Amino acid sequence: MTHSTTARAGATSRNPANGEVLKHYPFATAQEVDAALQGTQVAFNRWKDSSMGDRVRLLKNMAQGLRDSASALAEMMTSEMGKPVTQALAEVEKSAALCDWYAENGPAMLAAEPTLVEDDKAWVNYLPLGPVLSVMPWNFPIWQVLRGAVPIILAGNSYLLKPAPNVMGSAYLLRDVVTKAGVPQGLFDVYNADNAAVAASIKDDRIAAITLTGSVRAGSAIASMAGAALKKCVMELGGSDAFIVLADADIDAAVKGAIAGRFMNNGQICISAKRIIVEASIMEAFTEKFVAAVQALKMGDPRDESTYLGPMARFDLRDELDGQVKATLAEGATLLLGGEPLAGTGNYYAPTVLGNVQPGMTSFTQELFGPVASLITAKDADDAIRMANDSEFGLGGSLWSRDIEAAKNLAKQVYTGGMFINSPSFSDPRVPIGGVKKSGFGRELSHFGLREFTNPQTLWVEKG
Repeated sequence: MTHSTTARAGATSRNPANGEVLKHYPFATAQEVDAALQGTQVAFNRWKDSSMGDRVRLLKNMAQGLRDSASALAEMMTSEMGKPVTQALAEVEKSAALCDWYAENGPAMLAAEPTLVEDDKAWVNYLPLGPVLSVMPWNFPIWQVLRGAVPIILAGNSYLLKPAPNVMGSAYLLRDVVTKAGVPQGLFDVYNADNAAVAASIKDDRIAAITLTGSVRAGSAIASMAGAALKKCVMELGGSDAFIVLADADIDAAVKGAIAGRFMNNGQICISAKRIIVEASIMEAFTEKFVAAVQALKMGDPRDESTYLGPMARFDLRDELDGQVKATLAEGATLLLGGEPLAGTGNYYAPTVLGNVQPGMTSFTQELFGPVASLITAKDADDAIRMANDSEFGLGGSLWSRDIEAAKNLAKQVYTGGMFINSPSFSDPRVPIGGVKKSGFGRELSHFGLREFTNPQTLWVEKG
């Protein structure tokens, strides 16, 4: 008698540097999903009444645990999504510093806040909301997760993570690391849920709120479900940030910033320089220096500490990126560098620079998630601002000029969640990150992110 076996449906992680299958992770069964939801509810019921001192101590222990396990976490990220190892180690340290920052500054942000009501009769308490379901992407498997989880847990909530399928190993390892650091069972948990299980979880009464970082399509679907269930949600979606270089800018500094802003993390960052808009009078000089700088970037094995550009994380996304590049060229753009996948088993795409990109072209209107830069010529500063706003996205942006006061006024005219003057955009726990338009809504980090998943309860006391 013969028996046939079928592998359980699930997620498979592959090493994008060589195409090797790393591990298959079966999707959670209905019983496992229920156990995860019950566990996060039980953990919340215990944690919501914990003291602020206990929460701060936990964050400090998490920070130490991350640093102790930095090599293992970095190695896992590099294997699963191709992040150059030096950047992976920096991601772990940034995440540890996040824990330290919230441990030091978070308690004051959650303290009862006085109001303008006379005689100190009214206050606002920031109380825990409940278990938060987090649907996260693959491009920052540690930082992206913890920049949401740390303030959520500090506020007294529990956190249930649904990771991207290709970084399940990073998610489980992170759970092991924080558990070893003292995070109570169920307070930070991971489950490998399929789409149906995620939808059911959003409806489940044991989930109080949802946060997602991902594509516009995923955000629209999840936000619709959260809205139908009348649950709070935060959406950090795609971006096509403008990187504006004005005629009076320091060109060398702007080129250096554009390289970091566009090619860090293999060009796979939501808040990064995807549309480089340069005033016409300096475009030739900027282009010459920028293309030379891109040519000098070392692409190769992400485990090599000298590598700046590794492989793209997913093979299907490389194909999509190549299609976008080819479409832009067919629309009239000029290929200045790269423009094709590299031969071999790895998922490498040649660092690419597209010149003469015009509004309406594919690389202008769509988000390009990979090592491709689009150069766009502006007639003047007003034209640059107009083109920066000519996008369905509004996540971040940069503006380069020696006239700081004028740049500050121009920055306010760009409709985005953040603008950086003479710096590429980045995330920092001291300031909020989030978008407008199709880049989403709500904020992470700073006191805004800390309070997103709290109940601002009014407390009014008549003294008599």
